[in-house]
Amino acid sequence: MAGNVTFSSRGFKSSGFFNLTPSEAYKEAVAGGAVLVDVREERLTGYKRFDVPVVIYIPKSRMHNDFKLLPDDKPLIIADSVGLRSHEVMEFLLGKGFANIANLAGGIVDWEKDRLPLKIDLSEQLSGSCVCQLRPRHKGR
Repeated sequence: MAGNVTFSSRGFKSSGFFNLTPSEAYKEAVAGGAVLVDVREERLTGYKRFDVPVVIYIPKSRMHNDFKLLPDDKPLIIADSVGLRSHEVMEFLLGKGFANIANLAGGIVDWEKDRLPLKIDLSEQLSGSCVCQLRPRHKGR
């Protein structure tokens, strides 16, 4: 798989791999041809989605089976809600030979804080006191 040429001069290295700030990731996804890989579980992606040219949605829970769907000829930016589960996916993908990958530091939470483009569907808004309890706000009432 392609070497880590794309991300070596950007971001910061932590835990053995590259991390990009949301602004750096946005530039790579729009101008650099990188593919954003959103690994949040499906129930978390309906309300807010990254608004970049190419996003692939593969929940972390399905990554072991579906990682072969990822392009190995394009740089990949692995993203989740805050950067924790994407860290685990990074380790997994590195073990599978993916080298041209970077983690989105802070996930979609920091992406939104930096006012980067999002697609928002209010009908999918979530509520709950912590991530483990999030559920659709408008459904099931």
